[in-house]
Amino acid sequence: MMIRTWTALALLQLTPLLAPLAHGQPTFDVLDFVDPLIGTANGGHSFAGATLPFGMAKAVADTDGENQAGFASDTTVVTGFSHMHDSGTGGSPSLGNFPLFAQPSCPDDDLNRCVWQQADRAVAWVPGSPRARPGYFGLSLANGVHAEMTVTNRSALYRFRFAAGAARSPVIGVDLVDLPRSRTAGTAAVDPATGRLTGNGTFSPSFGLGRYELHFCADFRGAQVRDAGVWMRDRAGTGANQTSVRLAQDGTLSAGTFVRFQAPADASGILARVGVSFISVERACANAEREQPDFDFEGTVAAAEAAWREKLGVVELDAEGVSPDLQKVFWSGVYRAMISPQDYTGENPRWESDEPYYDSYYCIWDSYRGVHQLLTVLDPLSQSRMIRSLVDIYRHEGYLPDCRMSLCKGYTQGGSNADVLIAEAFLKNVSDVDWATAYEAVVKDAEVEPANWDVEGRGGLQSWKHLGYIPTDDDDSDGTGTHTRSISRTVEYAYDDFCIAELAQRLGHTADYEKYTQRASNWRHMFKEDQTSSINGKDTGFTGFLQPRYPNGTWGYQDPIFCSPLYNFTSCYLNPDGHETYEGSCWLYTFYVPQDMAALIAQLGGPETFTSRLSYLHDSGILYIGDEQAFLPVFQFHYAGRPALSAERTHFYIPSQFNATVPGIPGNDDGGAMGSFAAWSMMGFWPVHGQDVYLISPPFFKEVSIRNPQTGKVATVRNVNFDPSYQAVYIQSAKRNGKPWTRNWISHDFFAEGGVLELELGTEESAWGTRVEDLPPSMSDEK
Repeated sequence: MMIRTWTALALLQLTPLLAPLAHGQPTFDVLDFVDPLIGTANGGHSFAGATLPFGMAKAVADTDGENQAGFASDTTVVTGFSHMHDSGTGGSPSLGNFPLFAQPSCPDDDLNRCVWQQADRAVAWVPGSPRARPGYFGLSLANGVHAEMTVTNRSALYRFRFAAGAARSPVIGVDLVDLPRSRTAGTAAVDPATGRLTGNGTFSPSFGLGRYELHFCADFRGAQVRDAGVWMRDRAGTGANQTSVRLAQDGTLSAGTFVRFQAPADASGILARVGVSFISVERACANAEREQPDFDFEGTVAAAEAAWREKLGVVELDAEGVSPDLQKVFWSGVYRAMISPQDYTGENPRWESDEPYYDSYYCIWDSYRGVHQLLTVLDPLSQSRMIRSLVDIYRHEGYLPDCRMSLCKGYTQGGSNADVLIAEAFLKNVSDVDWATAYEAVVKDAEVEPANWDVEGRGGLQSWKHLGYIPTDDDDSDGTGTHTRSISRTVEYAYDDFCIAELAQRLGHTADYEKYTQRASNWRHMFKEDQTSSINGKDTGFTGFLQPRYPNGTWGYQDPIFCSPLYNFTSCYLNPDGHETYEGSCWLYTFYVPQDMAALIAQLGGPETFTSRLSYLHDSGILYIGDEQAFLPVFQFHYAGRPALSAERTHFYIPSQFNATVPGIPGNDDGGAMGSFAAWSMMGFWPVHGQDVYLISPPFFKEVSIRNPQTGKVATVRNVNFDPSYQAVYIQSAKRNGKPWTRNWISHDFFAEGGVLELELGTEESAWGTRVEDLPPSMSDEK
């Protein structure tokens, strides 16, 4: 279903799909269990505002402080209300262009006594006032303004109401700034007769290279225009209708246009409709006029709710006995995984194409481990459009992105992880993809080094091909990039090549299959068998870790716990001094061999030692579940024949680290990655990215059913002897469609074809899923 060109009226014509009734909840509405405020404190950076699924327009109040997604609950003041945001990102704030700000009136009716500069006009928001629901956000300010907002796909609709007697002559202005204050140029204009505000600006992406232009168009209803004009810094006047800021001026300089109104006719306040476009001001105005011609606030909210109910309605829960808070953790996780990537189809000025264009892959390094797998199951049409978009980016820019935002190339954190998504999409029969071009793209990642591998492709390919690893102090003359992360890039490149090998095998490229399968074992070249590890001077008792290696084959050294919460946690980021692992330790990356866990387990001393070592990783404080690399290790006990221990870990992390509080996720949500972890864990599966493998664990509910929105077929996983106190979390036996199922994993055909997976639970670990023949596949098994 495409919603990018629908008007609010058209959306309202959808059948208002409620998620199926949960048992014991006769008035169940799935949106009552979605709390967009989860993850808006303590660095979660979740987007709290109004958006459609994968929508371009995202409206929310912008606060001061950690405002990467606009609003943060652990802040105190609001500086404006802007129309585009990203969700869950780290680093610099993102987007937040052209914020509106409303003032009930100017003191003594003097425009120069109103407050204009961004830093000065900040107003405290009233504690307890924020209200967030899919498609809606609202809060009250200490100056008597109550602001509400909703969206269509390319426009936002704001409603500003004022305390009784305060709105004698309200002023609404627009500022030519963005959240990261990256603007290099901008122009704003106002039509004094109608009050229409228009403009554009040139900005920088928050985690990449280049520039992008964005345009806006704002119209108003609810009060008569008194006058209008321009402002800069702390002075405003009605003598001009246009203002500009230039490259030589600081990006923090506030300037823009404003409209001053007569007192609103009634308590409904003033409506502000803002269209946005990457193409032109004219397109921005047309987007708003087409999508919501009637300034219908309640209708637009209802249309957004209908869109969200349809997206979420493919899942049905029997949540009998499960606390409302845990239900919120689940539904809010699914919701956040459907905020990005964002559908910018028709809004890409870089090239003309009939293919979909999605943006805010922010970043695939984060989302390839759970988000896209969730979309493949719950929304396969959107996943198909995203894969097609990635392939089309390759056609026009020469490489697949590992990160992309605001039409710009984003920074690569590890490998070329779009390779993983493309291979997995093929394995799971994602439709309508040009597989010949997709294969060409992944092979280019593996074979041709780009001029700047900081933003695409891979670096160090000569060493990769001839040494079989990325060395520390690599002498790379084929391209430029940040020469760090030799360990983490090595294991990621090895896995990327495994995924290319899977694709090559199925497309009939036998020589490529053999070559990339061989490269998939390159992780071994950085495994130092006699390396030990200590914590506070005490040996951990485990030997053998990934370690740096120089071009001549000699070993370097990085303490195995370095870049963990125990030791210099923030020392391994994307900078020239970022060390040899990225956002994690050698301890963590030593477990990253999802292509050949059987070989890794043997390398680490066998199943019993492996299990002990993996448990130590979780118990010692080395692992930080707030980074996405930590997700798979929660479930890797399956590979050692101990699926019960994976179930124990999921029930530890949920709800201790994932819960329904405002700071209820352990790290940046990273475009819904944290949400996808909660959703998958609570549904009773973990997808092994890049493979047709889902590891089975008991759901957090009595029953979970997933309806394929393309075929209508339903896959149900059902707990027998379900215990909502979660004492019985161990699978004793399983049946698939009435027949015994002993494997501790299942393939995508379960979700594609439907059926019933029945899990009998008990309070003690059993022998289910522990035999060698019941373990997930490994590359060395195939050999």
